[in-house]
Amino acid sequence: MTTLNDLPASRRGVLSAAAVVGTGAGLALAGCSSSGSSDASAPASTSSDASSAPASAAATTAAGSSGTVLGATSQVPVGGGMIFSSEKVVVTQPTAGTFKAFSSTCTHQGCQVNAVADGQIKCPCHGSRFSATDGSVVGGPAPRPLPAANVSVQGTNLVLGT
Repeated sequence: MTTLNDLPASRRGVLSAAAVVGTGAGLALAGCSSSGSSDASAPASTSSDASSAPASAAATTAAGSSGTVLGATSQVPVGGGMIFSSEKVVVTQPTAGTFKAFSSTCTHQGCQVNAVADGQIKCPCHGSRFSATDGSVVGGPAPRPLPAANVSVQGTNLVLGT
């Protein structure tokens, strides 16, 4: 019986196999992806992440509204911020009682930001930094600011989409 190993390799077969292997390697090496995976060399987050918040607070619908309760306002430190990964939003509190919200998707290549520190929202993939006050680019390579997100304070809760 003849097996695949016994057959001579055709030029087309070799090139096809090389293309498949090359494509897989290219995907494995892609720095920014929309999957939200983080780079092992990326700095650890110094901000709170909603994944550590109780599930009941992170994804409930606010009574009497059409928005999603992200969590309590007390979870967002003054001068810092909190990343709500599943909602892809980052909420900052630049000054006491003032909350700002932005998309957590970097405008460079779609990585998810992973930290809020020193008045900046930081992307681990290529080092882009954004202002925690207005989402503007503080350091590239991001070409545009983070888009604002619609978050309001209802009682002691932060509510997305109202």
